[in-house]
Amino acid sequence: MPSPKEQFLDVYRKEHATTVKVMKAYPADKAEFQPHPRSASAKRLMHTFGMEQGVVAAAINGTLTMPPNMPPEPVSIALAIAAFEKGCQSVEQALGKVPDSRLHETVDFYTGPKQMGKVPILDIMWLMLMDQVHHRGQLSVYLRMAGGKVPSIYGPSADEPWM
Repeated sequence: MPSPKEQFLDVYRKEHATTVKVMKAYPADKAEFQPHPRSASAKRLMHTFGMEQGVVAAAINGTLTMPPNMPPEPVSIALAIAAFEKGCQSVEQALGKVPDSRLHETVDFYTGPKQMGKVPILDIMWLMLMDQVHHRGQLSVYLRMAGGKVPSIYGPSADEPWM
C-alpha cells in the first residue's frame, strides 16, 4: 500500500505534466488576456500555479508564514512556466527529505474568510494541487478564447482527438 506521500506524488506528477502542457500551449502574445475585468489575466493564472508550489514547499519545510510571502508576477509566460517548474522541483525535493509523519503535522493556514486555523500539511498539499487543477480548467478556457489549441487533459479535446 503506497504511503500518503507516495499517493500524493503519483497524482502530483501527472497533474504537473498536464498543467505544463496547457501552459505551453497558451499563445505567448496573449499573456494579458482576461475574459472579464474581475478575472485574472492568463499570465496571472499561470503565476498562481508557481505561487502555490511555494506555499506547499514552505509548509513542508516549516517556513510557511501567513499571509505567505509571494513573489512578483513574472513579465512573461515563459518565466511563469519556468517558475512553476522550479516550484514543482522544490516541492518534490522537500517531500524527499521529510518522513510521512511530518505531513500530518499542522501549520497555520486559512480556513475561511478572514479565518485562520491549524491545518495538516498533507491537506494543504492536496488543496493547492486541486486549486491548480481548478485554475488550469480556467486557463484551458482562456486558451480556446485566445485562439490556441486545447490539448488533451483527462481525455481527448477538439484539438487533440484520440481517434
